[in-house]
Amino acid sequence: MEISKEAILNKTHYGLKVYAYILRQYYPESVLSLKGRDCGITRNPFNGGKDTLQINIVDNVARHYDTELTDFKGDIFEFATYHFKTLKEEDLLLKLNEELHLRIGQKNSFYNQEELQPAVDFPEIATQASPVFSYFQKPVTNIIPNRQASLVEVFHLIKGDDFASCTSTLRKIQDVKKARKYKAFHFDYVTFSGLFSKRNDKNLKKHSGLLTIDFDHLKDISSLKEALLKDEYFETELLFTSPSGDGLKWIIPIDLTTVKHQDYFMAVANYITHQYKLKVDGSGKDISRACFLPHDPNVFINPKYL
Repeated sequence: MEISKEAILNKTHYGLKVYAYILRQYYPESVLSLKGRDCGITRNPFNGGKDTLQINIVDNVARHYDTELTDFKGDIFEFATYHFKTLKEEDLLLKLNEELHLRIGQKNSFYNQEELQPAVDFPEIATQASPVFSYFQKPVTNIIPNRQASLVEVFHLIKGDDFASCTSTLRKIQDVKKARKYKAFHFDYVTFSGLFSKRNDKNLKKHSGLLTIDFDHLKDISSLKEALLKDEYFETELLFTSPSGDGLKWIIPIDLTTVKHQDYFMAVANYITHQYKLKVDGSGKDISRACFLPHDPNVFINPKYL
């Protein structure tokens, strides 16, 4: 099987995921933080672990150099040869495809492999590509899922009138404590990141490949919504206004073949801080985080699901 450099780059965000994978082999807690096209300085395992490695994106290819070693520079493939110790390009590309589980040349990607995506409860509105997760009926104290739901189904529920009444009532409550209590007892919720036997990280049955990013107390919702939909690094799967009316819920896909859920959340949160000058709700690091379902006639779903 022939694998091209272009295919590797397309699957690894210009090669950044390759850098991240290799660095974690030496420093398990290492997380690359991308700001614009610059990852900043990080530890270089091939220079005694010194903080001298600079990684950035140039002409859509991740590249590196060392601030001390003038000859230590190149692209992701040259960096990978140091770790995998192979000089043949064909062997190196095959190794990257295998180690990072890129599945290049295979037909078992996340969104089209039936065995990775269980059948949903409502096939008449769900597409084959729609991820599934657990659905819980109110109140939030109910931690046993009612069923599994799909992204498409939740899109229709949010867009429809099912939650219009409770959403309207919540937004009229001025007292913060009363509003929080009302929301907890009157809204159904989902765990976008996976299927659970009980809402607890330890009871995860299958991760959905989705991550929820919460933005609270926004001054300009429409501008941020437009910016998120145009974000060059993250594809939007679902985006809707929060039950309170002053926040956004941003659902994005994540690749867990090389990065843990919590590490991915930390990296995304750091990116948002630098890119949008905003802080996100830290609860997103919990795989079993509850996301209440409001009414939003302008909810966005990735067109690929429709």
